[in-house]
Amino acid sequence: MKRRAAGHTEWCGMDHRCNLGEHRSDEILVDVAGRSRAVLVRVRTATGREHAEVRVRVALAPSELAARRQLVGLLGDLRQAVTRAAIAGRPRPRRAA
Repeated sequence: MKRRAAGHTEWCGMDHRCNLGEHRSDEILVDVAGRSRAVLVRVRTATGREHAEVRVRVALAPSELAARRQLVGLLGDLRQAVTRAAIAGRPRPRRAA
């Protein structure tokens, strides 16, 4: 990956978001009007490790029972998504020649 001046990457916002040695991208928004919103930011730490920072806001049902069911489903889906991303980012073992 190419680096720009002062160690900024091509995807970096190169402004006040880059502080304490971190580099942060512009926010990527996914909006479902009135229902939900997700915000994703790519982050490179001072040590060079890269992360995805994700915030999610979902409208909950008015009834407590339905809202709790939504939360259980949401947590299960998030766990699956995080696990899938972690597995994809893991280095593959080398095969013997």
